[in-house]
Amino acid sequence: MSIDTVVTTIDRLGVATVTLNNPGRHNAFDDKTIAELQLAFEAVASNPDIRVMLLTAQGDSFSAGADLGWMKRMANYSYEENLSDARKLANMLRTLNYLPKPTIARVQGAAFGGALGLISCCDMAVASTRATFSLSEVKIGLAPATIAPYVVAAIGPRASRRLFQTAERFSAEEARMIGLVDRVVEEPMLDDSINISVKAILANSPSAMMAAKRLVFDVSNRELSDELVEETCELIARLRVSDEGQEGLEAFLQKRRPSYSKQRGNS
Repeated sequence: MSIDTVVTTIDRLGVATVTLNNPGRHNAFDDKTIAELQLAFEAVASNPDIRVMLLTAQGDSFSAGADLGWMKRMANYSYEENLSDARKLANMLRTLNYLPKPTIARVQGAAFGGALGLISCCDMAVASTRATFSLSEVKIGLAPATIAPYVVAAIGPRASRRLFQTAERFSAEEARMIGLVDRVVEEPMLDDSINISVKAILANSPSAMMAAKRLVFDVSNRELSDELVEETCELIARLRVSDEGQEGLEAFLQKRRPSYSKQRGNS
């Protein structure tokens, strides 16, 4: 009987949790999991009631990367079949990277290979102290190709040059130091730590956060030209006259919570 390797839940405040749900295989992913993640991310992106998405995993591992059975099948694929397969993974990662909602990865246990692509595509990541990481592809004659744009953006070229080639395992603390994760906490504190960010996000304007996330992509690695300056001026002008911009400014001046702000408890 086939199981859903990805499960999505949404709470009453609009917090979506997308969970890798194959703990018996350490949440290793194959073409089925990639397709289910693609559908899950598209559903989150199109749902106006969702305010933030958590990417989590069942069991002891976040994800062991590619599933062995899937890799065996791919070994018998033609070049064209492998190319089609790679494009599906690349499209799923791109969908996650540009998801128009805040995204937070919750990382426990092992995160290997393609799992680092998922983490790098999220806006924020919190890891357990027992989490371990590896860009392990070169051990089996491959390279972290489809995940590379996102991993290099997260940890920088220097760390990538080392970790792409050594395939060494590294700790959660090193992952924090190089920028792959934002916080490292004892595992019992993972949810409390993530809840701090969720509470902050729920207080903010959804449309402003969407614009702010897009802004990062729009200004990264661009020359400070007259065109770029004009684009940023136009953005702030649009936001100031928008419904949520007007509500936020009025609420600030009236010293009250804006109507879009939601509160979440500590549990």
